[in-house]
Formats: sequence, structure tokens, C-alpha cells
Amino acid sequence: MRTIAIINQKGGVGKTTTAVNLSAALAEQGQRVCLIDLDPQAHASLHLGAALREDRGSVYQVLTGDTRLSEVRVQIAERLWLVPSHLDLAAAELELAGEVGRELILRDKLMLDDGDFDYLIIDCPPSLGVLTLNALTAVKEIFLPLQPHFLALHGFGKLLRTVDVVAQRLNPGLRLAGVVLCMYESGTRLAAEVSSDVEAFLAQQQSATAVWAGAKSFATRIRRNIRLAEAPSFGQTIFQYAPDSNGARDYRRLAREVLGLPLEDDTDPPRRSRPAASIETVEASLL
Repeated sequence: MRTIAIINQKGGVGKTTTAVNLSAALAEQGQRVCLIDLDPQAHASLHLGAALREDRGSVYQVLTGDTRLSEVRVQIAERLWLVPSHLDLAAAELELAGEVGRELILRDKLMLDDGDFDYLIIDCPPSLGVLTLNALTAVKEIFLPLQPHFLALHGFGKLLRTVDVVAQRLNPGLRLAGVVLCMYESGTRLAAEVSSDVEAFLAQQQSATAVWAGAKSFATRIRRNIRLAEAPSFGQTIFQYAPDSNGARDYRRLAREVLGLPLEDDTDPPRRSRPAASIETVEASLL
């Protein structure tokens, strides 16, 4: 089973959209997928139309009590399951403050889980607290959604440094697998420049020993698409809401790339040459 945390401490970069629609796309490709919503805002749960009832448990009970993942997991669609979140999860940070080994609770719960899945995907909160640490100790791979803006590039370096510390102290097998560029506007110079910076940085790290060594920027770009923004309000994935939209095409293509399958169509935006890179922004934040 491949275990993936989708993480970015900056909100509004397409993190939950990627977690939900990549999970659905992998299920569409025949994979058995379990999505864990670890964000107290419960946006992934709402996106999938799984508004939590008072009589139904959530990942909050799993982290703070004796509840098993199988007791709260719900099937959303064929080959797609969800461990829902709830606003109560916001209190978990305080409740677990004095708990010994609080960063390892989710990992231990997963070891006891008897679910048979090909992919486990965790939608992390937009922060680097206890909940995110639980995700990072429970998985082997990280996917980083990144909006092609300069400030996002600066935050990228800080996040890598945090992930590296977690890998050294809690999860030696943790690796950044790839960067997913979201809300991409191919007609803008800034998007092309930031994309080039990320690729240049990752290319320089191929022989390094850090957690991001071997990572890549996915060839698939998730284009800015209004249908992706509309789908959550209907409690549907992009494949249910607008199966022929650019958003659906992009996430299907990303799923094929994750699976290592040939890409059926070429939707890559044109690359632009530039005289000099500003990747020093990332490198300086790692010093």
C-alpha cells in the first residue's frame, strides 16, 4: 500500500481539492483508496458529501480514544472510502498536548487497521502542528500542492526544512515524492518562472541525502478551473460534477502519472526560458 500525505502549511493552494480528486481519480483507475480527512475544517469530508452526523464517529475519536479506523470509515463510492473529520478535531491539539508519543498515534492506529487498500491518502491541515506530525509519521510519501506564486515558493523551502526534521527524528523512510502545481495559468510569466525554479531546485537535489532527494515536479499541471471551485458546494468530486472539464482531465492525468501509466494527452503548458532563476529563495530558507 502506498501511503501519501498531501500537505502545505499555506491555505488556498489546492491541497484539499487535490486530495479529494486524486483519490477519486485513482479509484476510477481501479485502485482501492482510503482518504483520511485530518483537517478540523473537514473540507474533504464536505467535498465528498459526507457531512458528519452527531451519531457518527470521526477521526477525532480515533486520535483521542480507543476507536478504530474501521469503526468510522465510510464508503463514498466504488473503491473509495473516507475517514471523515469534524470540527471537534481542532481540540485534539490541546487534548494530546500531554500525551506521550502523541505524534505516533495515527501510525499506531493504521498498524492495527485491517483495511485492504492500494492507496492511503491523508489530507493534512494547513499548519505544522500535532495533526500534521501524525500524518508525516504515518506515511512514506509527501505530495506538495503548490500555487505558482513567489510567496508560495518561499513557504516551500520552510516546509521542506520541517519535513526534513520529522524524517530525521520520527520517520526515516519519509520522502517528498513530488510537487503538484495547482491553479496554474499557462499564459502568465510568473507561473512559468516559479515552475522553472521548483524544477531547478529539485534537479539540483537528485544526489543529496535530504528528504526531498529524488523528488520531482509532476508533469501534469492542474489548471485554474472554475468547475473545481464549484464541485465542493454540491458534495461531489470533479468527475461527478463536471467530468468533461479541464479540472477532471487534469486530475485523471495526474492519477495516471502517479500510477506510472502512459499519459494519454499532452496538456503541459509551454515552458518559457528565463535569464536567471530565483531558486535562491528556496535554498536560503533551508540554511
